Amino acid sequence: MEVARVTNLGSSLEVPSVYELAKVKMAAVPSRYVRPDQEPALSRSNPGLEVPVIDMELLLHGDKMETELNKLDRACKEWGFFQLINHGVSDSLLDRVKTEVEEFFKLPLEEKRKFGQLDGDIEGYGQVFVVSEEQKLDWADMFFMITLPPELRKPHLLPQLPLSFRVAIEAYSMELKSLAMKILNIMAKALRMKPEEMEVLFNEGMQSMRMNCYPPCPQPEQVIGLTPHSDATGLTILFQLNETEGLQVRRDDIWIPVKPLPSAFVINIGDILEIVTNGAYPSIEHRGVVNSVKERLSLATFLSPNLNGKFGPAPSLLSSETPPKFQSTATDDFLKGFFAQKLNGKSFLDTLRI
Repeated sequence: MEVARVTNLGSSLEVPSVYELAKVKMAAVPSRYVRPDQEPALSRSNPGLEVPVIDMELLLHGDKMETELNKLDRACKEWGFFQLINHGVSDSLLDRVKTEVEEFFKLPLEEKRKFGQLDGDIEGYGQVFVVSEEQKLDWADMFFMITLPPELRKPHLLPQLPLSFRVAIEAYSMELKSLAMKILNIMAKALRMKPEEMEVLFNEGMQSMRMNCYPPCPQPEQVIGLTPHSDATGLTILFQLNETEGLQVRRDDIWIPVKPLPSAFVINIGDILEIVTNGAYPSIEHRGVVNSVKERLSLATFLSPNLNGKFGPAPSLLSSETPPKFQSTATDDFLKGFFAQKLNGKSFLDTLRI
């Protein structure tokens, strides 16, 4: 039997359940959720301003590999985001995961609280990045946990989930680990980076998942579902569980909505990968917005390097012409530093710039 290693990435203050708040048909949202500082998004779709779509099949086989690889490279350099189709994860597994996450958020509050965050830990049901009682809150509930390696799993979380939910998440976890490594190896090829540098960093890395529920809001323009930020991790794979729009990406100081494509994943570069690629592939600010009619559900899977290791710019990308832009750091220290503060754009990455 695996013995759980104690891994606490940080802590977050307890906050009310937004899912429960949304059930009360209030006319106005509580003041702690009002965010007058948020900028409006691009109001109409512009074909030139849409997150690129990459076809995994084309990246792996056939005569269009090089063209699709160049397209991926451009998407990573110019956007830091892309949607991935034909990724090889079966629709039947995606449907199972979607159903289980939906059912989890529908559970009575006392059932969800059995998976609540413990004092001094961010894993579990609740909210993260809440560091003061005065802080403004996101209009969302979430459930966050480490999924790989198995010995890092908290005994009261994944192992205690209802059987069908646990089986679906475990299968999904393995599929996404495999997919993430394929994507990282393809990125290494596009960058002409030594593939073993990606392998060594991420193959024994830490995978975590965050399930997000953004309930309908009576004043959606007054709140934010997820504060603008870049992800601290290496690679994020987002599964938009329903067709409700909400994810927005900042590009040239404009917030651009990401239209959910059926069965597609949204992939984005995290701060750690920006450091590993020495700035070639930037992590990009993004946020979640909400609406007044329909809840939005999503599942983000994050891959980071091994918690016991270090990372920095990949040696094969450095030369006298391209010196390192970032310091090397311990993965554990980097993630704990990120979770110890409230979300604020890309500010945490900037602490490692040379």
